[in-house]
Amino acid sequence: MLIVHLKRNREKCVRGGNPWIFSGSIDRISGTQAAGESCIVRTYQGELLGCGYYNPRSAITVRMLRWGEETFSDDALSTAIRRAIAQRQSLLTPATDSCRLVNSEGDFLPGLIVDDYAGGLVMQILTAGMERMRESIVSALVSACTPSFIYERSDSESRAREGIGNAEGICYGSPPTDIIIRENGLIFGADIVRGQKTGFFFDQRQNRALVRSFVADRRICDCFSYSGGFTVSALDGGARSVDAVDQSGDALRQLRNNVAANSLDGDRVTTHTADVFSFLRETDARYDCIILDPPKFARHPGEIERACRGYKDINLLACKKTAPGGLIFTFSCSHAVDARLFRQVVFAAAADSGRRFQLLHSLSAGPDHPVNLAHREGEYLKGLVLRAEG
Repeated sequence: MLIVHLKRNREKCVRGGNPWIFSGSIDRISGTQAAGESCIVRTYQGELLGCGYYNPRSAITVRMLRWGEETFSDDALSTAIRRAIAQRQSLLTPATDSCRLVNSEGDFLPGLIVDDYAGGLVMQILTAGMERMRESIVSALVSACTPSFIYERSDSESRAREGIGNAEGICYGSPPTDIIIRENGLIFGADIVRGQKTGFFFDQRQNRALVRSFVADRRICDCFSYSGGFTVSALDGGARSVDAVDQSGDALRQLRNNVAANSLDGDRVTTHTADVFSFLRETDARYDCIILDPPKFARHPGEIERACRGYKDINLLACKKTAPGGLIFTFSCSHAVDARLFRQVVFAAAADSGRRFQLLHSLSAGPDHPVNLAHREGEYLKGLVLRAEG
């Protein structure tokens, strides 16, 4: 088996549980250096740290799977998947029948994401190491939860960086034509074939519930609205009106379908197929609540500076368009922009607006998106709730 020896004194983070080993931490390698190859990781002196998989094409050269062990068997894979599924059982209720089942590094299975759509599964394999385990993963999922179907959406840009092509299609069973899920008592349609991520953003479930509790009789602007998770929650919470803004006409059509599916008043929603930055610059409206849930602005550390400019611009526009006493729910899903930096950027935007704001909440993803405590990069979703004083 491939053996990876770290440089002197580079083992501390690995011992602490961080699964990522970058190329700069590696001293020497023995064995076949193929993408996705299983490997043993040792200190410079040769002490065993654990095992994982290796990819010379990736800046993250090794991803750890087990500590203190030399191998990661199919049984170990099955046990890890079953443990992750068991941890979600308390989250699934008649009011919420769907969630994330496996959250990559957060469930100690780096490169694997599995979402549960009311008993059917959508799987994403993001790395060459997990790609080699594809058949074992499908078998373990079928055994662990007998899904009605497994559909693969391995179409992330991370696969290109890993040196592997995209993979999409049915792995098991047959998905229904229309997939309907329940979240917090609300109904949503999900497009697992053409939609973003795996078709729905489960990571915002708790934050959508919080929005619902704040927005009674308020005028809302739902920016980057996608298929309407926040819009539907706001309407259910008694919002007076919602302007839903997204560049995708298909997403806005799904939004209207989701509004109708919940028997909510569609006349309270105005959809705008537009660039959010342009829309906020040009509108004369002042909103009682603005929701900013943009796509990932930084995909890797080299894009952090550009991403921060984008976050500052969009938050400055929101600060200027919020009515006195109004709220801003602002989010970032860029793991390269950590929570501290995001907060600094948002606070700088608030200061430049010339207005005073209070911080009401700091937000993150829900418990179905656990984070390995030693791997802060896994805490990709962060959010703030601000209140305009005047």
